[in-house]
Amino acid sequence: MAGLAAELRVGWTAGMIMDLWKYFAIGHEHHLFCNPVSEAKVDELIGLLALPDEARVLDIACGKAEFSVRTARRWNCSMVGVDISPYFVADARAKVEKAGLEDAIEIVESDGSEYSGKPSSFDAAVCLGASWIWGGLEGTLLALSSWAKPGGLVVVGEPFWRTAPSRDHLEAAGLTESSFSTHQGNAQTGLGLGLGLLHAVVANEDDWDRYEAYQWYAAELYGLRNPDDPDVPELMANVRKRRDHYLQWGRNEIGWAVYLFMKDPVLPAA
Repeated sequence: MAGLAAELRVGWTAGMIMDLWKYFAIGHEHHLFCNPVSEAKVDELIGLLALPDEARVLDIACGKAEFSVRTARRWNCSMVGVDISPYFVADARAKVEKAGLEDAIEIVESDGSEYSGKPSSFDAAVCLGASWIWGGLEGTLLALSSWAKPGGLVVVGEPFWRTAPSRDHLEAAGLTESSFSTHQGNAQTGLGLGLGLLHAVVANEDDWDRYEAYQWYAAELYGLRNPDDPDVPELMANVRKRRDHYLQWGRNEIGWAVYLFMKDPVLPAA
């Protein structure tokens, strides 16, 4: 499910009793993309893919399939979107049907780590914010690289420390300094695996504010409209804790970026 890397790793949902996917479906009701990048930046990223004719693209943790739909339209390619959330899978399939792209986009309900696509068969392999699936950025890049063709693209969204985190933030959120790397560190992780770094699209404060505040908005309205839902007290407690962490620390200390890598880049002769 797109956008969960920071949320699950930060620990806002630690000890949660209510269904995790219901929790995130409520919080992301008003999001097109379940991560902190604007529509304009996503469209810029899709343009940078420069996919060949009849390209195949794998979108792990595809969320509501907005990225898949836009990519299929832009490049007339085929897509496979994989997501574990039954809520988002339902949204994704409805969106694909509404767009008339059922022949171009397949939505698979599965844990991304269990997807069994053919190795080296995709022109681009994408995971926009769910590196927890493979235990971190390096494992995610290795998994995506295994599906990408030589010369294909590996695209990953990942949080990073914008500044050195405060001790209070780490203690309150159940984090350590090693929970995230820096922006440079994320880029270097891919470079260290032999990938070529082509570009990085970085969320700014406005992107983050919109992403976070829409979750508060959605949860607050859900609580008011569904007072008899037994999950509402836990939902509100977690959302408000998340809100407070963000306003006090996260907005200044945590960044997020999408990194565009190439597998087996061919370097020009010196």
